Amino acid sequence: MQTFTYSEARRRLADVLDIARHEEVLIKRRGGETFSLKYKESKRSPLDVRGIKTQVTLGDILQVVRESRER
Repeated sequence: MQTFTYSEARRRLADVLDIARHEEVLIKRRGGETFSLKYKESKRSPLDVRGIKTQVTLGDILQVVRESRER
């Protein structure tokens, strides 16, 4: 587990997020507060969009991709 100050974490945010993919990261503020940063894997498909309901199946999507590649 790695620990960063708030200022350091802000400057190196991309690095901190990369580290958090593999281990918990602690961020400490000047006032003594400590925050934990952990990676949370998404279980949803990037194609799942709230509010849009469709009957499209995986087979339908793959067929469209195949057809577009043939063009």
